[in-house]
Amino acid sequence: MSTRLSQLFVRTLREDPVDAEAVSHKLLVRAGYIRRQAPGIFSWLPLGLKVRRKVEAVIRDEMERAGAQEVLFPALLPREPYEATGRWEEYGDGIFRLKDRKGADYLLAPTHEEVFTLLVKDLYSSYKDLPLSIYQIQDKYRDEARPRAGLLRGREFSMKDAYSFDYTDAGLEASYQAQRDAYERIFTRLGLDYVIVQADAGAMGGSRSEEFLHPTPIGEDTFVRSAGGYAANVEAYTTLVPQLDVDVATLPEPRVLPSPGSATIQTLVDLANAEHPKPGHAWTAADTLKNVVLALTHLDGSREIVVVGLPGDREVDLKRAEVAFAPAEVEPATEADFAKNPLLVKGYIGPWSALGPVLGEESATNIRYLLDPRVVDGSDWITGANEDEKHVFGLVAGRDFSGDGVVEVAAVRAGDPAPDGSGPVELARGMEIGHVFQLGRKYAEALDLKVLDENGKLVTVTMGSYGIGVTRILAAIAETTADDKGLLWPKEIAPFDVHVIATGREDVVFEVASQLVDDLEAAGQDVLYDDRPKVSPGVKFGDAELLGVPTIVIVGRGAADGLVELWDRRSNVRTEVRVSELVAEVTAPDA
Repeated sequence: MSTRLSQLFVRTLREDPVDAEAVSHKLLVRAGYIRRQAPGIFSWLPLGLKVRRKVEAVIRDEMERAGAQEVLFPALLPREPYEATGRWEEYGDGIFRLKDRKGADYLLAPTHEEVFTLLVKDLYSSYKDLPLSIYQIQDKYRDEARPRAGLLRGREFSMKDAYSFDYTDAGLEASYQAQRDAYERIFTRLGLDYVIVQADAGAMGGSRSEEFLHPTPIGEDTFVRSAGGYAANVEAYTTLVPQLDVDVATLPEPRVLPSPGSATIQTLVDLANAEHPKPGHAWTAADTLKNVVLALTHLDGSREIVVVGLPGDREVDLKRAEVAFAPAEVEPATEADFAKNPLLVKGYIGPWSALGPVLGEESATNIRYLLDPRVVDGSDWITGANEDEKHVFGLVAGRDFSGDGVVEVAAVRAGDPAPDGSGPVELARGMEIGHVFQLGRKYAEALDLKVLDENGKLVTVTMGSYGIGVTRILAAIAETTADDKGLLWPKEIAPFDVHVIATGREDVVFEVASQLVDDLEAAGQDVLYDDRPKVSPGVKFGDAELLGVPTIVIVGRGAADGLVELWDRRSNVRTEVRVSELVAEVTAPDA
């Protein structure tokens, strides 16, 4: 039975919602696909559900082809499994926690690794049961501090999460590849461009981790790629360490010199060039060692101050810092932090662990001092002397100072070398649409998931995890395919195959339109029929453009002569077609 627009539960809007920034957010609300309930939380209307279910159908089809079986877990889950893996605390403020009437702790699931693991533990005990891949399409909940862009970053969202279970590493490799291949088929069928990049595993843990990113200017992720094929999220980019061949014994001893008014890198460089010029080489920011003070808030609430030494022409990327110091939260040190650590002289901080002997002092603090990978043994620097308005020149790493470790927090720049040697990288923006992990045995060990192998020995199962943001990719498709008129869905996920519009007031128009709807449905087409009798053609055309069905049939003044218009929204071409030939035209393989 056809869907008649006069009876469909939808109201289109002419104006963009005031809180919407992304194109997909504006159009999905205006076209009556979704409605906002609260920040990051949306209701789904009939049109939105039809598209969502078609996206899910593509995913289910490819999951079945990859050998995965569907299950469904509740969204409301008890605390204990997450406590066992440590993630109850690791998630911090990022999840919704609640108590039942008896005081027991629950959460709205942000992800389901623990309960998948426990289900398999409950039912399987032998290597003969494996390999196993199971998945669900279920809503997830994360307490986003700044939900934005409609469905692209919400507090409630739908996700396909699959998990593989093997008892050998070779088995995990095969399961991982099967899911990875399925993802490529899914995104190809949905018409979404994607780049596969190396990624950080974050709170998920595990070894291999790759993201499927959809390149888009509104993406929240920055990734790098080289002409030689390297691609990674900036969080996963690793610095190519300089190789120096320097005899440090030949380098002059460090000198502590007055540097009034040089608390910034630029003023320090200007002073160095004016008062301490280097023959044949002008000082630049890259010759200075910047020491950035960061504050880490750990899961137990404790606050730790760390100092990172990095070349002065580099800035700290807080997203990279969050990965480096996870699960702690990271922020720049505050004035209160400096007040509690008076030996940190703002603008003149240096590597105190070695400057103590240089300055005739003891080590200034017990604060951890970490180094950028570029600060290698034999490199010499201008840096703070831990004394107001003084810097030290010629301080040599490995000879005069060392760090307590190496940390990757410096911002990545276009032109930086790819770590695999494939050339310089360029930066681009992307939106995460899928993520695949080799979890390994992290969750199986925490939850004691073991099976008997061929020799009757208990072995720990190894796992993979594979996620796709269902509602996010729906929004990504809307964002990518929309034009200046409205939504424009790919045929595979459009809410209807054909949108028939009856224009005019003559009875023959509606008679011909109704017959065409019946004929199209008999040919297997899902039809939306705009049968509204007192709505102008301009309004109907505007709604048709907004709703985004790519194939539109206009029944108007030519109906009495057996003619209608076939409107291809993708090319915006209208073709006059005889009524008797319309169904064949619409259902042709290349239509």
